[in-house]
Amino acid sequence: MLQTLYSYFWWERLWLPANLTWADLEDRDGRVYAKASDLYITLPLAFLFLIVRHLFETYVATPLAGLLNVKEKIRLKATPNAVLEKFYAATTKHPKQADVEMLSKRSGCSVRQVERWFRRRRNQDRPSLLKKFREACWRFTFYLIAFIAGMAVIVDKPWFYDLREVWKGYPIQSMLPSQYWYYMIELSFYWSLLFSIASDVKRKDFKEQIIHHVATIILISFSWFANYIRAGTLIMALHDSSDYLLESAKMFNYAGWRNTCNNIFIVFAAVFIITRLVILPFWIMHCTVVYPLDLYPAFFGYYFFNFMMVVLQSLHIFWAYLIIRMAQKFITGKV
Repeated sequence: MLQTLYSYFWWERLWLPANLTWADLEDRDGRVYAKASDLYITLPLAFLFLIVRHLFETYVATPLAGLLNVKEKIRLKATPNAVLEKFYAATTKHPKQADVEMLSKRSGCSVRQVERWFRRRRNQDRPSLLKKFREACWRFTFYLIAFIAGMAVIVDKPWFYDLREVWKGYPIQSMLPSQYWYYMIELSFYWSLLFSIASDVKRKDFKEQIIHHVATIILISFSWFANYIRAGTLIMALHDSSDYLLESAKMFNYAGWRNTCNNIFIVFAAVFIITRLVILPFWIMHCTVVYPLDLYPAFFGYYFFNFMMVVLQSLHIFWAYLIIRMAQKFITGKV
């Protein structure tokens, strides 16, 4: 049964254009092609990233936070109360008025004391400023290095300047060592983000972040299987181009450098909109949707890859809406 499922999963018509088989992508004559087995290394690398991250946050981000005078706000702790704690943990952190009155009778506290207790208890669970700074510092460092490395990988390639070159000779396109390591490191990093998302600071777009990480992992993996490596490197570098700006703005925000934070955020918003709402849909997605059809008929892999691109683009539109709202508040002085 497993062998049957394996055969169906790796059926050439799902992954490759018509008249091509996996045999066409076997290494020969000094040419090396991407293989699914190459991605096994990304899981141990993801755990290595988690270890490196812990060391980085402890020995680099924490001292840097001290240098930037990142200060914690003093938070009053809620007094121990078994009745209120049980309701807080099992039912809701935001009780309605009827619940507050019921808890007041059960706990022997006044309504005002119950409301104050829940307010303080919620504040206890809020992530510390230092934790936020350390996370932003780690992501800033990775995204900046990844962007520089990504540009080094693609800037001297002909398909960086002429997107039709992305599909020249597809899928018989030999893989370069730089492309291999760029893919392995990027995919490992996103695995590590998915593994740590439960313990990281939980933000308002928590669900969207999970969808983004899963869609990114699927896109990177699929583009590797189907030898969409040239398109994949362009997409990854494009995404990294704005992320480090956002993380640096967060770091300055946590350090209390408001003007610096606001200025970087405005630059980030401009770069994000240009790369994610202009270049990605009108150049990169045009390249992945239109140009391949000049070479071969559409197949399942073609539809699947572009569907996942649409999922990512939908998330970009959602985030762009939030970013534009925030930028308007900065410009009008409402923040």
